[in-house]
Amino acid sequence: MGDDNNVNLPPGFRFYPTDEELVVHFLHRKAALLPCHPDVIPDLDLYPYDPWELDGKAMAEGNKWYFFSRKTANRITGNGYWKPLGVDEPIFTSASKKVGMKKCYVFYIGEEPEGVKTNWIMQEYMLSESGSSSSRSSKRRGNPKVDYSKWVLCRVYEHDCDDGGGDGMELSCLDEVFLSLDDLDEISFPNYN
Repeated sequence: MGDDNNVNLPPGFRFYPTDEELVVHFLHRKAALLPCHPDVIPDLDLYPYDPWELDGKAMAEGNKWYFFSRKTANRITGNGYWKPLGVDEPIFTSASKKVGMKKCYVFYIGEEPEGVKTNWIMQEYMLSESGSSSSRSSKRRGNPKVDYSKWVLCRVYEHDCDDGGGDGMELSCLDEVFLSLDDLDEISFPNYN
């Protein structure tokens, strides 16, 4: 499903960025008007589209869609709305420097507040207000000050709620180890006495 949108990636490469990479390598460069290589994430006004309409409009990798959007308070689409879920989560670099925030939303079909909750999740990444060395260097080149509040990067996906472990469900290595421990009762080990 997502292979058609990965035309800017070399064959065999997959787009599987960490939160830090989304903020530092993509969102910060977008806000600072710096080129991004590879340039694979499109600009998209999210709010006219329902999440199931993103295919072909946003950058897709597997069951996840990525796009830049202008930050807005209006998160209402044609058939529903995005409701905040939980609290903002800080994004840190490997050097423990805070570079951004992640806010999660869940999509509801219908009008607020009586909407019906769906399995669609949006993670919205925003830059922290403290600029980095890139913003200082852009000032030296005569570029205007970076406005960190204008752009967000969104990752949208449909959460798989199957208890049976459907085809799209990914397990961590630790999950697989714990699940395999249940099978030990059924395994007979050879007796080397």
